[in-house]
Amino acid sequence: MEGKLIIISAPSGAGKTTIVRHLLENEPTLSFSVSATTRPLRGDERNGKDYYFLNQSEFRKKIENNEFVEWQEVYKGCFYGTLKSELKRIWKTGKSVLFDVDPKGGINLKNKFGTDSVAIFIMPPSIEALEERLLGRGTECVEKIKMRIEKAREEIRLAEFFDHIIENNHLELARKEALDIVKSFLVS
Repeated sequence: MEGKLIIISAPSGAGKTTIVRHLLENEPTLSFSVSATTRPLRGDERNGKDYYFLNQSEFRKKIENNEFVEWQEVYKGCFYGTLKSELKRIWKTGKSVLFDVDPKGGINLKNKFGTDSVAIFIMPPSIEALEERLLGRGTECVEKIKMRIEKAREEIRLAEFFDHIIENNHLELARKEALDIVKSFLVS
């Protein structure tokens, strides 16, 4: 173990990426762990910055080669995972790792790294609010959004396995709460 790990998880649309950006802007000792995925690029995403975009064959090869710290098939045929090389890259810089991962991946990371990690679950105000946020993005069709909402219902049940649950009713308060938790953990 070389450094501390901050795990941020939430259902899609709950605000975890916004909170992760806030943490990165306000805590210079953190570095973002870029996940690998088999899903297609969206909007202005860039390979190596937002995700490492791999095809299924490449992803499966990395699984076989034991190159992941954790990985999940989040949606049928759509894989996400954390490469061991990402942790090594960040720890070489002397920083702590900040994850933006799905709840199952977050639980796997917490189980693997124990007290060297803190796991924070971002809870949406309601399923209805989550659906509005996803529709407002305009990045996916209604069918995909319905799939994400069903997945969110399952993921919310996993919140109890996290060290902290932050209800994202008011973004500024959620950002502050997350930053307070992270700063406290980093000095412990």
